[in-house]
Amino acid sequence: MVDRRYEGVRFAVDRVVHDGRQRDIVRHPGAAVILPIVGDDQICLIRNYRVSVEETLIELPAGTLEPNEPPEITAARELTEETGYTAESVELLVKFYPSPGIMDERMFVYVATGLTAGAPEREAGEEIENLVVSLDEAISMIGDGQIKDGKTIAGLLYYERFRRSSQA
Repeated sequence: MVDRRYEGVRFAVDRVVHDGRQRDIVRHPGAAVILPIVGDDQICLIRNYRVSVEETLIELPAGTLEPNEPPEITAARELTEETGYTAESVELLVKFYPSPGIMDERMFVYVATGLTAGAPEREAGEEIENLVVSLDEAISMIGDGQIKDGKTIAGLLYYERFRRSSQA
């Protein structure tokens, strides 16, 4: 049995009965996350004010999938909207569920290369600023707690461990 409890702009909440137990599940269309490779070992992160935690977080650019939009299209669009960069190539790195205990959201992490700088097309009210750093510096920022965002930690560490080392 599924009972829709809430329908929002970006997600919904369903009450589901499974094995006799009620569970509330957040239904989310998914998100594309982008790891922009700016130059030799340089990446573009963003500083992004998040109302939910009342903090400016250091993150990889990302955005919610639009209905029927392939995640690679979302990735290319969000890269330009949030950072101003356009990419020659957007390649899937990894897919994961950020919080499967309460939601069905799937995140698709892409590596964007062949970047061309341009003007961002940020939405009204977005407080975003580009932050270009070396990959090693970004990894250090995870270790010292400057990067607290889960998708960014997962994307950077996955790239560092499985992708970067294979390209050396």
